[in-house]
Amino acid sequence: MNQEELKALVGRAALDHVVPGTIVGVGTGSTANHFIDALASMKERILGCVSSSIKSTERLAALGLRVLEANEVESLPVYIDGADEIDPTGCMIKGGGAALTREKIVADLAERFVCIADASKQVAMLGSFPLPVEVIPMGVAQVMRRFQRLGGEPAVRHGVTTDNGNLIVDVRGLQIRDPLAMESEVNQWPGVVTVGIFARHRARVCLLGTPQGVKTLRFD
Repeated sequence: MNQEELKALVGRAALDHVVPGTIVGVGTGSTANHFIDALASMKERILGCVSSSIKSTERLAALGLRVLEANEVESLPVYIDGADEIDPTGCMIKGGGAALTREKIVADLAERFVCIADASKQVAMLGSFPLPVEVIPMGVAQVMRRFQRLGGEPAVRHGVTTDNGNLIVDVRGLQIRDPLAMESEVNQWPGVVTVGIFARHRARVCLLGTPQGVKTLRFD
C-alpha cells in the first residue's frame, strides 16, 4: 500500500468518529482531503462542517456539504485532521499546509481531536519535521533571531501567505522535548500568531494507516 492509499484508508476510518446529527470540525491537507471525500457519503446525516482553511471549505462545498463559520458555533463534538508529526502522548506538529492558526481555532472548539495519519508521521520526539510558525510580517526577523538563540534554523517559507495574510517561518534543527512548554513560550513572542505545536490541543485518538490496516492509538 502506498502513502496515498494509507491516507485514504484512515480518511474512511474517521467516519466512525463522526457524530450523526452534529457539526463536524474538518482539517486541512492531503489526508484531510481524503476524509472530506469520504464525508460526502454521509452528508445527509450531519448538520454541516466547520473548516480550517479556504481550500477545505472549497472542497467541502464542491461536494455539497454545508460549511459554517467558526463564529457561528459554540462547540463541536469532534475535529478530524492530519498531522505532520505525532508523538507517543498525542502531541503534534501541524502547519505543513500553512493552516495552523485556523486549525488550532477549530481544535479549540472541539471536545475531541481525532488525528488521521499514515505511519510515517509517528515519531518518538517532535522536531524532525520543520516547525511551522505563523508570524505577522513586521515581527519575522525578531522571531527568527529568537529561534536561532534556541539552536534552531529558521527560514521564511517562500511564496506562501496564510489565509490570514501572514507569513510562515519553518524552523529546522529543534528537539522538542517538552511540547507544552515550548508551545506556551513561543506563543507569547510578539509577532507570533501561533506556533504549529499542538500540545494544549493534542490528539485524543490517532487513526494510523499501516500496511496491516488502521491502527487506533488512544491517549489519556
